[in-house]
Amino acid sequence: MTAFAAAIDDLFADSNMTVTVSYQGSPMRALVRRPDRDIEFSDITVQTGTALFEIRRRDIPAPQAGDIIHHDGDSFVVQGEPRLDAERLIWTLDTRPG
Repeated sequence: MTAFAAAIDDLFADSNMTVTVSYQGSPMRALVRRPDRDIEFSDITVQTGTALFEIRRRDIPAPQAGDIIHHDGDSFVVQGEPRLDAERLIWTLDTRPG
């Protein structure tokens, strides 16, 4: 294990930084971000809420669009192609409300 991988494990073990989510029925730790996203339609810009989940690759070897994440009483559906970080340790999953 590299020092970077060990640091990632420490980060995900910290309950101040991560939360427990249910991914396809399996509990795991995740970093959750809820940024607003601007969507432009012609001359109109609409701001919408999104949810991004960062989950260790070892917890989910092959996430797919359509998978379900439950967090804090809400359901989210993975949309688009999941992305791995540069070290290939963490998936970033873009979701929509489910």
